[in-house]
Amino acid sequence: MPDGGGVRVEWRTATSLVGTVIKYLSIPLLVPLVVGLAYGRDAPTFAVSAAAAFLLGAGLERLDPDPDLGAREGFLMVGATWLLVSVVGALPYLVAAHGVPGLLAPTSPASTLGNPINALFESMSGFTTTGATVMGDISFETHSHAILIWRQLTQWLGGMGIVVLAVAILPELSVGGAQLMDAEAPGVGIEKLTPRIAETARVLWVAYFVFTVAEFCLLYGLHLAGLAPNMGLYNAVAHPLTTMPTGGFSPEAGSIAAFNAAVQWAIIPFMVFAGTNFALFWHLSNRNPRKLTGDPEFRAYVGIMAALTGVLAALLFTGIAPTLEYGGTTLGELENSLRQAAFQVVSIVTTTGYATSDFAQWGESGKYLLLFAMFVGGSGGSTGGAIKIVRWVIVVKAIRRELFTTTHPSAVQPIRLGGNVIDERAIRGVYGFTVLYVVLFFVATFLVSVDVAGAGYEVNALEAMSSVAATLGNVGPGFGSLGPFGSYLQFPPLSKLLMVFLMWAGRLEILPVFVLLTGAYWRS
Repeated sequence: MPDGGGVRVEWRTATSLVGTVIKYLSIPLLVPLVVGLAYGRDAPTFAVSAAAAFLLGAGLERLDPDPDLGAREGFLMVGATWLLVSVVGALPYLVAAHGVPGLLAPTSPASTLGNPINALFESMSGFTTTGATVMGDISFETHSHAILIWRQLTQWLGGMGIVVLAVAILPELSVGGAQLMDAEAPGVGIEKLTPRIAETARVLWVAYFVFTVAEFCLLYGLHLAGLAPNMGLYNAVAHPLTTMPTGGFSPEAGSIAAFNAAVQWAIIPFMVFAGTNFALFWHLSNRNPRKLTGDPEFRAYVGIMAALTGVLAALLFTGIAPTLEYGGTTLGELENSLRQAAFQVVSIVTTTGYATSDFAQWGESGKYLLLFAMFVGGSGGSTGGAIKIVRWVIVVKAIRRELFTTTHPSAVQPIRLGGNVIDERAIRGVYGFTVLYVVLFFVATFLVSVDVAGAGYEVNALEAMSSVAATLGNVGPGFGSLGPFGSYLQFPPLSKLLMVFLMWAGRLEILPVFVLLTGAYWRS
């Protein structure tokens, strides 16, 4: 029954299920514990963090020993899960920086993640696969191998969706799995591939896991063949964990610019795969290639990236948007221009956020092209963020219909996508999301600009816009000091907390978060 006081949401039920997810989060915390044992640093940090996650989750579970999930509880459970998972994910950063009084000495006292707001920012950026960082120094001197692999792992866990993973493996969530996946869905919705929603969740995660392993094999194979000398075992494990979730974290300060051209070319197709609707790979594996080649969203996705790559490559090759490569300056080389353009366009469109060049130092034309790419996004049903291709396809079709019906007022012209008629309610939802996204972008840009000006930190308009576009769209790097080799460390606390909210809202497609902020959700 609903709680008293007019509240119509069973918050205990939602919180109990959040506790279940938090309890099982203690299991992936054991992975960096093993890495810590192997490298002789920070294993106790993760033992303490895993124990804390287990105890917190078990405690929350007791709020409702027999939860019965409804639609309202589904929204609350999804939103609260992402918030609390990010809080728990910040624990290892804080423990490493401060230790535990009377139990553990700090192992990374110089870490910028000792500040709780910074730790929450980094953790939220990880789980939402944003890739924005407040790490002042990304190095094994300041941070252990265990801490950096946890940072990578947070993105892998968040990529296909924490709740989707929970639905796939936890029987107690399978009954309400469809509404949970709808609330967390990356795009207009997740296609039901099998009769049972839990099986669909497992199919998506299996595909995700297979691509991760395939990228590891390719990267480590390049290393063993002598084609990627600094792509050792640790890096070969770390980078697939953030490529497939389109996350972009790297244990190397130079991101993918730290590696040679062979590695950069090898990673591009996996970013493309990560930004593709994973349901299409399921159809492909079932010998139905027409689902892939005939999908209008996939064709638009590939076409947009090809067009942007061609324009940017021409700008780089002719020197209109000169590129300063990490570690040196090169201009006018065809292969280099094509590789830089292809990598950065794919990275930004899919919201991965990797970099092979400090594009913050490019000419204005190149930077504005990448700013535009931040609003494109990957496909629905992918791990990419931003507005997403499927919404743009529907918006364009709806505009064309409006132009046609203006001159043919009696015509009835339904909007089709892949041969299926799109429900008018879904079209209104796409309009609403897109407008809300743009409005939130401008409001947040204004708030960030006011806050940083009041704190005495000067940012230009492009930097302010890119900071909001990169966090709301889960892209990661921006321009200026926020570039791929910079960080968000210098922002004042209020701006960082606003960006934490933007990352959370952006990952959950905005609407589920704003629903929780309405009085009607709680009381009507």
